[in-house]
This record gives sequence, C-alpha cells and structure tokens, in this order.
Amino acid sequence: MITENEVAPATDASFFGHPKGLGPLFFTELWERFSYYGMRAILVLYMVAPPAQGGLGFDVKRAASIYGTYTMAVYLTALPGGLAADYLLGARLAVFLGGLVIAAGHFSMVFHSMSSFYLGMILIAAGTGLLKPNISAMVGGLYGEKDPRRDSGFSIFYMGINVGAVLAPLVCGYLAQSESFKRVLVNNGFDPAKSWHWGFGAAGIGMILGLIIFVIFGKWLAHVGSRIKKQVVSKASEVAANQSLTAGDWKRIAAIFIFFVFTILFWAAYEQKGASLNLFAKELVRTEFFGMAFPSSYLQSCTPLFVIMLAPIFSYLWVSLKDRQPSSPVKFTLGLVFIGAAYLLMIPASMLTVYGRISPLWLVGLYFLEVCGEMCLSPVGLSTVTKLSPAKLVGIMMGVWFLASSLGSKLAGYLSGFYLADSTRLAWLYGGIAAGLLVSALILAFLTPTVKKLMGRVS
Repeated sequence: MITENEVAPATDASFFGHPKGLGPLFFTELWERFSYYGMRAILVLYMVAPPAQGGLGFDVKRAASIYGTYTMAVYLTALPGGLAADYLLGARLAVFLGGLVIAAGHFSMVFHSMSSFYLGMILIAAGTGLLKPNISAMVGGLYGEKDPRRDSGFSIFYMGINVGAVLAPLVCGYLAQSESFKRVLVNNGFDPAKSWHWGFGAAGIGMILGLIIFVIFGKWLAHVGSRIKKQVVSKASEVAANQSLTAGDWKRIAAIFIFFVFTILFWAAYEQKGASLNLFAKELVRTEFFGMAFPSSYLQSCTPLFVIMLAPIFSYLWVSLKDRQPSSPVKFTLGLVFIGAAYLLMIPASMLTVYGRISPLWLVGLYFLEVCGEMCLSPVGLSTVTKLSPAKLVGIMMGVWFLASSLGSKLAGYLSGFYLADSTRLAWLYGGIAAGLLVSALILAFLTPTVKKLMGRVS
C-alpha cells in the first residue's frame, strides 16, 4: 500500500503566496464553520427557553450535558471519518459527502419536534466527522515536507474558519433571538416563537454554499485528497511501502499524544462560550450598545473577530522568525497561559454580578485573551500533527487529534452543568478552570525538553 504524492510544487503561490488550492478549502471551511457556529450559538439557549417561547424547557444541567455530548460527538466522529477517507473514500469525496450530511442535519432542525432535534444533531456530528479532519489533511497536502509556508498556510486557513464563525452568531442569532425579526414574522403571519428554527435553517444554507464552492473549484485540488490505493510496484518498493513504523515514527506519535492531553484541557475551557458563558451573557451581562439592545448570542462573534484580527499577525510572526520562532511545545504552553489568564478575569466579573448586570467588556476581554492562546495552540497543533504523522497515517492521526477536541467538549459540557446565576458559585467555577489551566501550563513547560526530543527534527 502506498500513498500518492500529495504535494504541490513550492513555486505554486497563487493564493496570497500559497498554493491556489488553499482558496477553495478556505471558503469551503468558512461556510461549514458558519453552519456549525450558527447552530451552536443558539443551541443551549433554545434548549433552556420555556415552551411558551418556542424552546424545549430543559434545565441547565440537562441542556449542558446534551451540549457536551453533541459537541463531543462532532469531533469524536473525526477518527472514523479519517479512516474512511484514507482507505475508502479519499479526502475529497469524504469532504463532499460530509457537507451533504451536515446540511441535512441543519435542515432537520427546522422542524419543531424532539425527534427532528436529535436527528439533526446526529447527522451534523456524522457529517462533520467526514469533513473536518479531511479538509485539514488536504491543507497539509498542499505543502512539501520542508515548505516553510506550512504554519502560515494553516493560520490563513484558520482565519477562514473564523470569518464564518463571526458571521454565524450575527445571522443565526438575529433570526433566533431578535425582537425585530420576531416582529417581521408576526407581520407575515408566522409564529414568532418558532424563530429558533429560522436560525437553524440559515445554518443549513451556509453549508450548501460551502459545497457549491468546493465543487466549482474542485479542479484546483486534483493533486490532493485521494485515498490510499494499491499499485503495481516492484518487490523492493512494495517492501518499503509496507514496512512497520520506525522508532522515530513512534516517538513522534508519542509527542502528538502529549499535545493531545493538554489540548483536551484547552478546549474544555474554550467551549464554555457555547454553554455556561452563553447563559452568563444572556442572564448577567448588559446586552446593549449605546442604548441599543442586541441578542446575547452576538457576543459569540467576538472570539472569531479577534482571530481574524490576530491571525495575520501571528502568521507573519511565525514566518518572520523562521528558525528563531518558539518550538511547538513552547507555543502550546503559551496557549494554556493565555486562556488561563482569560478565566482569571471571570473571578471579579462573577463577583460584580451581585450588583446587577455587568459590562459586556468583561467577556470581550476574556475572548481576546482566549484568542491569543488559541493562535498559539490550535493552528499550530493542526500543522504539527501533519508534520509529525507518518505519511500513511495522516488522516487517522488528524482524527485522533480532533478526538482531543471531542473529549474537551464533553468536559466543557460537564463543567457548564455547574452554572448557576450566583456570584460566589460562578467565581469558584471560573476560578477553578483558570487554576487548572495555569497548572497545566507549568507541567507542559517542565515536559518541553522531553517533548522536543520525541519530535526529533520537527520543530
């Protein structure tokens, strides 16, 4: 078994100095993330809203548990999705089929029933498992093994993710929560309590737009994303292709798993924004700007907006530093420090709620520090996995990598179940998250020399 050469020439610099195939992958992922974050922005709010307001009437613990299980499943399916792409479908076909299933899931949630609600989440999780790891693997396949543009390319790709994530809460949140859209529904003879489902439908339309772009510009991706295939080769070549993993391969895989553990903790904190911080914004934050009220879900656009602002800066920073840039373990440590500092802000913010609703700037500050950590960890993590993974296991290892996000998301749901609009309890919740992150950063800093040895020549 051998893999076809999925490397673009180093001279291909048609998309802002990067291979032109990065363009359609950028925009496909943009709209897929629009669909995901649009649905996520309103999911918990829909579950806890009383039936009279069109919601499901769940209590916080039940809603947080479902949220955690759903977001876990979205990433858990990445492992079988990577396997299916490597050995059956190929990444290109897996991305296309995954997009279709995701769209079907969002459109299922247009209907107000428990069966369509759960079916929608199941379909979205299954489709994301096919699409998410494989589109990232295709980005890695655009670059040669020693192409210095790789980390920069993943940062640009990551910016595309966040353009979609900025638009999603604004569009879907407006349709689901805003009083102005509810008046539009009433004026046109529709039930305003069903506004949630207009938001879910908009998420599905976003995924369809992504698929259209992927198909139209698919010719630019002809050299990446094919499945592993059998070929007639010489006996010597066949032996080389099927040989066992080397000791160096296993060491690099061990390094991936160390990053994996700390990434779980990062996402457990990061995913609070869709659950406990979403409720915090709705119940305890002044959601108005210059006297104009806005849906609480709008605040979820802050994080991706900061990513769009900072991604070019971090991309330029890594490229300009070249061989002097921090190693991957150091970048991961910085990521944990930043997000730990972000949650330290929530201690005084929580205590101030005893006097009433607080300024949204507390959450804006948290999201800014989170993004600084995210830019040190998430795109760097994607790039590092593609560099450390043996060529024949890239899809599988990307699936394993997204498993960290899966477990982190479930842990986020569990922690969010302790949310209660009480200043002392919230200070303990967010203070505990901050302490866990900062202690983890210290541990990773201590392990950095060991991790660098396991990585070998990969930095």
